[in-house]
Amino acid sequence: MYKGLLRPLLYSLPPEKAHYLTAGLLATAAQIIGVRSIIQKSFELNDKSLEREVFGLKFPNPVGLAAGFDKDARWIEALELLGFGFIEIGTLTPKAQHGNEKPRLFRLEKDQALINRMGFNNDGVDAAVERIKQANRKTPLGGNIGKNKLTSQADAPKDYLVSFEKLYDHVDYFAVNVSSPNTPGLRELQGKDELKKIFDGLLDFRERQKSTKPVALKIAPDLNPHQIEDIVTLVKVLNIDAIIATNTTISRSGLKSNEMLLQQTGGLSGKPVKEASTNVIKQIKSLSNGDIPIIGVGGIHNPEDAIEKMEAGASLVQLYTGFIYEGPSLVKRIKKSLIKK
Repeated sequence: MYKGLLRPLLYSLPPEKAHYLTAGLLATAAQIIGVRSIIQKSFELNDKSLEREVFGLKFPNPVGLAAGFDKDARWIEALELLGFGFIEIGTLTPKAQHGNEKPRLFRLEKDQALINRMGFNNDGVDAAVERIKQANRKTPLGGNIGKNKLTSQADAPKDYLVSFEKLYDHVDYFAVNVSSPNTPGLRELQGKDELKKIFDGLLDFRERQKSTKPVALKIAPDLNPHQIEDIVTLVKVLNIDAIIATNTTISRSGLKSNEMLLQQTGGLSGKPVKEASTNVIKQIKSLSNGDIPIIGVGGIHNPEDAIEKMEAGASLVQLYTGFIYEGPSLVKRIKKSLIKK
């Protein structure tokens, strides 16, 4: 039904408009008791074998929704109905910002991919906190945090700390995003000295709290082996809880879409990033001797892709672009394959 009817209708609209329309309709439907029950039963699949305990948290299943889909924590309760084992909101910044000029999201249908240069558009961390407070959620929630566009590199650690402090009592884990290509200079923060400055502040704050919330580092698929080795070493030294591998890529190699689309700046996600993402996961597992939990994301469009990520070393996986191309049934299909396996 999704591919035959709904997707063609949605793809007749600009991508960003289609995104908000779909999520808004789902959220509206989720508030109607009978409809909510139908949605939940359609996508529900619970099994003891799907449960995971990773970095001290218990997940009902290992299939999560990646950051970027629900930037502002608007649709948490509705998205839970689709069977995700966890949901990651954001990327959130201390101050609200509009992001980059539109159009800033592009479908590459021939490649089953997206290019986005959204630029961390969000209502700011305070608005997200208020929405989380109102949500009657049951699913583990991650908070993905970044820096504002106008914040200098020197002040970047302060931005991360502001959002970390405000979200601390309202999410179950954190994802520190230093790997989006759409905020000027952000990827430069993946250097070990810059990362240490950011995490020193976050982990110092965490040590003074009553509860310990896991903190993950989200990295790019475009890092070279030396950079990955530096990151693995730093993660071990600082006792960072996990690595999310990976964000979008700036590479455009091997694509089939027309030249106009290929010339768009931004991060590429979907099938073309699958191999690079999986290779990064393998390197992290090898360099860490399997001691660092990994959340695998990038190019998961079917159950086989998810299993490949897990066999490469991921404990959990996240969907975004594959979820848009394949529809919400993808979550249940992956879980069915994992149960059989």
